[in-house]
Amino acid sequence: MKKNLTSTFLLTSIIIFLGLFFVYPMARALTQSVFFEGKFTLQFLASIFTNSSLRAGLVNSLLIGFYTTLVTTAIALPMAWIFVRFSFPGKGLMNGLVLVPMVMPPFVGALGMKYIFARCGSLNLILAKLGLPMVDWLGAGGMTGVVLLEVLHLYPIMFLNVSAALANVDPAMEEAGKCLGGSPWTVFRKITFPLMVPGYFAGAVIVFIWSFMDPGTPLVFEFRNCVPVQIFDHLSDMNVNPIGYALVVLALFVAITSFALSKWASGRKTIISSGKGATVSAEKKATRWKLVFIYTFLGLLTSVALLPHLSVLMVSLSDKWFMTVFPESFTLKYFKLAVTHKLAASSIRNSLLLSSFATIVDIIIGIVLGYLLVRKKSKLTGWIDTLVMLPLAVPGIVLGFGYIACFRDWSFGSFTLNPQINPFPLLIICYSIRRLPYVVRSAYAGFKQLSESLEEAGRNLGATGFRVARKISVPLISSHLLAGAIIAFSFAMFEVGSSLVLAFKEQDYPIAKAIYVLNMRLTDGPNIASAMGILGMILLAVSLIVTGMILGKRMGELFRTR
Repeated sequence: MKKNLTSTFLLTSIIIFLGLFFVYPMARALTQSVFFEGKFTLQFLASIFTNSSLRAGLVNSLLIGFYTTLVTTAIALPMAWIFVRFSFPGKGLMNGLVLVPMVMPPFVGALGMKYIFARCGSLNLILAKLGLPMVDWLGAGGMTGVVLLEVLHLYPIMFLNVSAALANVDPAMEEAGKCLGGSPWTVFRKITFPLMVPGYFAGAVIVFIWSFMDPGTPLVFEFRNCVPVQIFDHLSDMNVNPIGYALVVLALFVAITSFALSKWASGRKTIISSGKGATVSAEKKATRWKLVFIYTFLGLLTSVALLPHLSVLMVSLSDKWFMTVFPESFTLKYFKLAVTHKLAASSIRNSLLLSSFATIVDIIIGIVLGYLLVRKKSKLTGWIDTLVMLPLAVPGIVLGFGYIACFRDWSFGSFTLNPQINPFPLLIICYSIRRLPYVVRSAYAGFKQLSESLEEAGRNLGATGFRVARKISVPLISSHLLAGAIIAFSFAMFEVGSSLVLAFKEQDYPIAKAIYVLNMRLTDGPNIASAMGILGMILLAVSLIVTGMILGKRMGELFRTR
């Protein structure tokens, strides 16, 4: 009885937490968008489609999401086929290299790519010296550049999901299709890909929503006519103009609809089932000509994917780089400034503090939820699982905008939730909710592998539930918790959307907001911002390597909405 009361109390506490800091802000944004001066109206939601500027912003964001998803699919499918179906020398190394783009947020990569692809950037200067006409590489006012950066950052997430889905396709089904006279393309189209659809959609939804609502990259490329930047621009007049709330509701609708589509796709029943252990029998040794194709394809892809990293590194090291193909001189002073400059140093301290507290919150909730989802399965825990996964689909800028609407007037004596006075409490909560799915999925995987008999043995010996968790359960799933916590911490360090919205005063800026502000400075700002990006890239790289070592092929499970 006491055990059931404890589980009910913990589950109720988590529901209240998620309801207050996740559901309530979204509901508040909805009401703010349809009530103006005490009257119900749909004119602000309708204006998104009737106002030419807002309509163009919606179209541009949808195009960015669509093009990014399309191109990442075109990259990830052949990559997955190569790594799942063939064995070749250097496979482990190449598998690590194709994941490298994940270590740099796209808005950081944009800092360096401007120097290469801008109208007077390195590529156009080379063309001019060759007597060829200059090219608008960034295209459509910067949209091409935004899509390129999003693709180079997000294709590993698509690859992780697609490769896991392909690995679970029973090759016997494909052989049966070939025996019935189907060509390789027909077998793939009629058998293989339909069986991969659930895993594919899990990755495609993350890619689409992430690129659709990423505010950082468009801001750096000064591509302002898109939904996330329009939301950011309406932050200053949100008290008198409900358009910002209407845009937030639109973003929520797109995100939740995409999430629901992913859940529907993952829950579809298929007549043909996939077989466990299919990857062993499906893998073949690559022939000489296939090796040539594999190394060429992966080599070209890796070279292009590393271009943002190299460009940011060059900016961070350049002492002078103006109207020249390469920097005229190099220096390490900007790396020193990245940790000593007043704004840069304070932002690093702030992000370390915020991310640490957010990760602690995630670990506590993740352990409790992981246990309840595995040991106390019910319809209620199923709904909670869906609710916990939703933050992967809801953009940070949307959640941050909702927090301002909900909590700017909440004060308890000297303590306040008003982000204009003290943004840290809401930033910690927002970071924790946004990254909670990673820790929950890791804890869930750990409890699934942990035999319940070990916990029962502890309870039979008279240990309390808390002591069993502290002495048995948590130590045995510690590697899974560590993997989820590392990912949660490192991605929280570079949380863009909510950082841009919730941090108002310079001394409160996290790293992402500081990089954006520094990049606006005309002198050494981009250099310092790039150096901060490189330091962050190293942190993310180490985090992903450690997580990959712990989880192995299960790492893709952290980047799914189901």
